[in-house]
Amino acid sequence: MSRETKDAVESAQSQTLLFLQAQLRDLREKIETHISYVLVGENIVFKLKKAVAFSYLDFSTPKQRLAMCEREFSLNQKYASNLYLGVRRITRAANDALEFDGAGALVDAVVVMQRFDDSALFDALARQGALTQTMIEELIRRIAANHAAEAPQFSACDPVPLRQEMMQSIESLHAAQVGADWERDAYAVKLSAYFSSMADVLTARCHGGSVRRCHADLTLHNICLFHGAPTPFDCLEFSDALATIDVLYDVAFLIMDLRHSGADLLANVAFNRYLDVRDETDGVSLMPFFLSLRAMIRAYVEKSQRHPEKALSYFALARQTLVPSIGFIIAIGGLSGAGKSSVAQALAPMIGAAPGARIFNSDRIRKRMFGVSPHDNLPVEAYAPFVSEQVYRDLFTQARCLAQRNWPVIVEAVFDRPEDRAAIELVAQEVGVGFLGVWLDVDLDRRLARVAARRDDVSDATGDVLLAQMRKQTGDISWRRIEATSAIDATVCEISALVEAAPLCVQGFT
Repeated sequence: MSRETKDAVESAQSQTLLFLQAQLRDLREKIETHISYVLVGENIVFKLKKAVAFSYLDFSTPKQRLAMCEREFSLNQKYASNLYLGVRRITRAANDALEFDGAGALVDAVVVMQRFDDSALFDALARQGALTQTMIEELIRRIAANHAAEAPQFSACDPVPLRQEMMQSIESLHAAQVGADWERDAYAVKLSAYFSSMADVLTARCHGGSVRRCHADLTLHNICLFHGAPTPFDCLEFSDALATIDVLYDVAFLIMDLRHSGADLLANVAFNRYLDVRDETDGVSLMPFFLSLRAMIRAYVEKSQRHPEKALSYFALARQTLVPSIGFIIAIGGLSGAGKSSVAQALAPMIGAAPGARIFNSDRIRKRMFGVSPHDNLPVEAYAPFVSEQVYRDLFTQARCLAQRNWPVIVEAVFDRPEDRAAIELVAQEVGVGFLGVWLDVDLDRRLARVAARRDDVSDATGDVLLAQMRKQTGDISWRRIEATSAIDATVCEISALVEAAPLCVQGFT
């Protein structure tokens, strides 16, 4: 594009911006990115694509910008249909003025959205410490449902494009000069080696149906609380190739950004709830690579947007997360109300490479067997001995599968039967990974009070169940017994010290 042509295009878009501002009742904010302008009014938002062309997109003509606006609107209907209002054409009127959807020549196009307050963005909520587990769990259900609705893309099973994306990102990191030269060089070597070690896994997952057309830009800044519902928006619309990715690579953006915001527990919740909904066990070993690549991309983008400190923090996270994990099994037992689930959830983010350990919970497995949501109550017959035996078999099978893939596992159940405690220990021995068995001791009155206080809990245990458990014979408990009447943090701290001292210590434990 010549200088004269470029000046003419910029002048035309300046006129378009003035026209759009005049259509807003009140311009609250004007946001500029490298590919768009966003004009925020009192009730609506106009998103105008810049007349630019890069190696990965071309918005240089009005026709191309209109097509991409229409594509953005169409794709985001799957994620945020209530948020996107439509696409308006900007045309030239007979008097040379601009107008919406006229019969004259096409000048430009805009995506029209409903306005929401910036405080509803997930990155803002994260900064305020206002993100909740319920929000993350609801968001993950929506993401997983969108993934399930997309068809597998078996034609995208060549790992070369991802390697090219990785190498281009490394070049962008160097060009942006994020960090010291030696840090970038060392990181590039390590990232490339990790990719090479996982190339076969990537290909196998594609052949298994895990590569699909995804959102592909699930940063916290692209998710908001809209009408009370966690809502992803602004999916990657300009390249099907860049958006046709492994589903775990898609959710890794969210998990990485949660880690970057300091919400490690919520990042682990997102990881676990996604795997609860979709069986992507064969891909867990890819998570350190996916998280690191996502963080590295954010590093050079932040630098290009003149946020050097933020860029450095993302680059630091990219290096920290590129740590292969090691298989390990932690079994947490105890009678109902002992705090097993709370302890497991608080402990998981600390174990292994990011985002932490996979938690297998007997109550969640039981409810999945009966096809109900985790917070729905099951009938008494769902707790028959033969059902419980099947639940424990599933626990052991799933723990074995993850540990064999060198990922740490926390198995959380009552474990009141000696044969069940022996069985989970045997799994660890057969797989050849470290094992730690913990039994939480809490007095009956405190456990009864905890159970009575539960609301929307995955456990169906009642006071009567607790009393019935007290009449059972647990046999000799050889696991490390911990008095868990104090704060959860103290219990987690005690267990973490045991994990650090255990044989085959979990790599990356902090």
